[in-house]
Amino acid sequence: MAKRVCERPDWLKAPQVLDIHSVSSCISEYFADYINYWKHNGYWLFDSPEIIRAIGLENSIDLQGTALFYYEVHEMEFTGEQWRPFVSEPSIPVNVVPPSQKSLKGFDVVTFRAGNSPECSPLSCNSLAENLRTNSHCLFDSFNEAKASLNTGELLKGEQGPYRIFAVYSVD
Repeated sequence: MAKRVCERPDWLKAPQVLDIHSVSSCISEYFADYINYWKHNGYWLFDSPEIIRAIGLENSIDLQGTALFYYEVHEMEFTGEQWRPFVSEPSIPVNVVPPSQKSLKGFDVVTFRAGNSPECSPLSCNSLAENLRTNSHCLFDSFNEAKASLNTGELLKGEQGPYRIFAVYSVD
């Protein structure tokens, strides 16, 4: 995904956070309202940077100033009560091309109430980073921290789930 990364907004009282690398587009916006182009995969993201660039060229979308991210999602989602498996949308192919170089930025928890595309990241969207330990990108440092925050109910104070955990990587 290509995103316009924003610095921490003034209303987010989490001084450790410098910028927002969340999966959601609530603060750091996606490069476009991309779903309308129907080039996404069954996870409602993109298989490669080339697809994003093609959308930009074909639709006169300026990608300058965007940062490129690669996401890996945990195969289980949390309902608020239990962990259960989920699958990508079977009618939309998934052919992800992993980047040759990527840098782990942290782990995000994202809501999927509608069940398809990423919605909110409670750490940033609901200001939960003010009371939970996050890194400078408003992400957990480890998968175990993200999972524990769900199991203990700390992240359930934000948007309704189900919730999915993503590893967030920057791509050069």
